[in-house]
Amino acid sequence: MGNEEPVPVPRGGLIVIDKPRGPSSHQVTAWVGDILGQNVGHAGTLDPGVSGVLVVMVGRAVRLAPVLLSHDKEYVALVRFHGNPGEEAIRKACSEFCGRIYQRPPRRSSVARNLRIRTVQSLDLLELDGRLAVLRICCDAGTYIRSLCHHMGLALGCGAHMQELRRTRSGPFREDSAHTLAGLRDAADAFRMGCVRPLREMILPPESALAGLPEVVIRDSAVDALCHGAALAGVGILSSGVFRKGERVAVMTQKGELVCTGQALVSSTQFSPGKPGLVIAPESVFLPRGTYPPGWKKKERRV
Repeated sequence: MGNEEPVPVPRGGLIVIDKPRGPSSHQVTAWVGDILGQNVGHAGTLDPGVSGVLVVMVGRAVRLAPVLLSHDKEYVALVRFHGNPGEEAIRKACSEFCGRIYQRPPRRSSVARNLRIRTVQSLDLLELDGRLAVLRICCDAGTYIRSLCHHMGLALGCGAHMQELRRTRSGPFREDSAHTLAGLRDAADAFRMGCVRPLREMILPPESALAGLPEVVIRDSAVDALCHGAALAGVGILSSGVFRKGERVAVMTQKGELVCTGQALVSSTQFSPGKPGLVIAPESVFLPRGTYPPGWKKKERRV
């Protein structure tokens, strides 16, 4: 792979890859970049021995990394207990490990080994066969499943270790929408031969990453000012979802295009669309400058 004719993705996009066991997330992402001839990045590392959902950002969509990296995750883990605690005890431990838990990154981790708090939304026993258990875990980004399995074993008094792991969901992206590297290669080859549909169906629009983010819809005349880094004022806003001060929001055009993500300077109850006052400071600007006419230059720099 390499030196491929770039596949045009003007606004960038997302591809959900079914990462196989063996290669690292970085290697898989690099292969996607080679296949498409585009700059790429991934949203959420999977260890080489872990398979499943890996969201790859293509082109300008790499600017969505802060949003994608914060998405909650779902895993299915195969756990081997070092004794026979019994189904009832395992189910009780599952319920006890739901909620806020303390974790410290493992010694071989690339991040600082500071104590951290993560939330486990749900932890279910799917199947039990002797000392082997299949667990489904829904949790915050950055939760260490290997550590979670180890701590469950300690709590049960018998010990345990994670034997296999698969990520089945990352935010709104599930494994049933994931594609293999071979499938992506075939679609890219077909695209270069004039059959564009298979690849277009694989590349998701950037807006698909915004599930759960409050949205603010702005006037066309305010778009280019934001693309140049100006803060958004209420006079440029047509409608707004509900958000708190400091929360991340998605700023959209009237056509449903993502302009940028931004940090709310006030809560949604503290301003009215069409009224003065700064509301949002842009973080990651997504829409290219000049996509909309620079109406802000004709009036004032505040939108």
